[in-house]
Amino acid sequence: MKKKISVADLRPGMYVSELDRSWRDTPFLFQGFEIVSDAEIEELKRLCQHVFIDTEEGIDVSPKPRHPMETSFTATAGGDNSRERVMHLEKVVKSFAPAHRQPPRYQDLTTLDEEIGQAKIVVTKTREAVYDIMEDVRLGHSIDTSGAKKIVADMVDSVIRNPDALMCLNQLKNKDEYTALHSLRVCVLALAFGRHLNLTDEELNLLGIGALLHDVGKMKVPNDIINKPGKLTDEEYTLMKSHVPCGVDILEQTHGIPSVAIDVARFHHERYAGGGYAMGAKGDDIGLFGSIGAIVDCYDAITSDRSYHAGMSAHDALKKMYSWRGRDFQPVLVEQFIQCMGIYPIGSVVELSTGAIGVVISVNRTRRLKPKVAMVLNPDKTPFTPAKVIDLMHQEGAGRGHELEIRKVLPPGEYGVMPTKYIPLGA
Repeated sequence: MKKKISVADLRPGMYVSELDRSWRDTPFLFQGFEIVSDAEIEELKRLCQHVFIDTEEGIDVSPKPRHPMETSFTATAGGDNSRERVMHLEKVVKSFAPAHRQPPRYQDLTTLDEEIGQAKIVVTKTREAVYDIMEDVRLGHSIDTSGAKKIVADMVDSVIRNPDALMCLNQLKNKDEYTALHSLRVCVLALAFGRHLNLTDEELNLLGIGALLHDVGKMKVPNDIINKPGKLTDEEYTLMKSHVPCGVDILEQTHGIPSVAIDVARFHHERYAGGGYAMGAKGDDIGLFGSIGAIVDCYDAITSDRSYHAGMSAHDALKKMYSWRGRDFQPVLVEQFIQCMGIYPIGSVVELSTGAIGVVISVNRTRRLKPKVAMVLNPDKTPFTPAKVIDLMHQEGAGRGHELEIRKVLPPGEYGVMPTKYIPLGA
């Protein structure tokens, strides 16, 4: 039951469900949280006159004992939440079983063309924020959680409206900026995947802040190890692996970042059958956010050019990751990630049934074989002019009754086609 109370009556253990102002005007990372410290009470007193508490989620004005498992998933702010972690993963996985499948929580609210302008602004701000965060960590300064929260909230809003815009911009990669842009791309991938998994707005914000900050520990690892072109020595590999506990320690000491968000950093190098690092966790103990982090971190790493390897195509990466299900990744989640990305992910160079060449710029969330394609080359491989985008959902081929369809996926660069020149078309 919700109850309006004065901020003077707040105490640890209460669950704050609403404020007397917009959440975005505050440093709190999520809409609804359990008070776990006097510092949070002081901050609420500074910002608000009154708040609404939920007495079913937390204590009332007159305290009553609570069972430990009554703490909600999103309210967890520290301590051992391993059981909640497993329970939430099980709930999401079960929701994709045929007998329990639910309709999508979200529908696209904008087209790609309508969303791309706002998405560009978000990417620019996020890129700047990531560099500032990494420099602060490098220098031992505190992270600006309020600024990070606002950036993630803007990303969540864009992904909810239409994830394709940020996913298109995710194709713009520079191996010399890998560490910073990797964090941005992992955040976008995590949010798009979380949207596909029907996570709530609140959960998306938690997932996003965890994904954006998942690699802050790398600021404590020497650059010559991070960017080494050859194989790491055992000593160097030990140093590289230390970025996980270093990152977790930094985030746990940062005010306002709940443990469930830190799970992305904590578990993103763990593997489903074991053999990962740094905790040696496996199976469902990795939890939902840790499992999502492991999947999207791996996907971006193997599709990006690095000093020591060339990135593979999105299509090939998804095939590889499917073969690793049950060993490296939770099977249902990796299958749903492939569904989220599409059979032909954004950025795929494809040959159509006519022999024409195009680049996938938007997925079809109801018919995965029918994405939108930027036409690049005619069947005779001459430039397609004037340039245009076709929606395979509503196209027919040259022959009557023959649908225009994708024949095969080509390697990036085939026929001189570089996907980033066409994603999004005209941008």
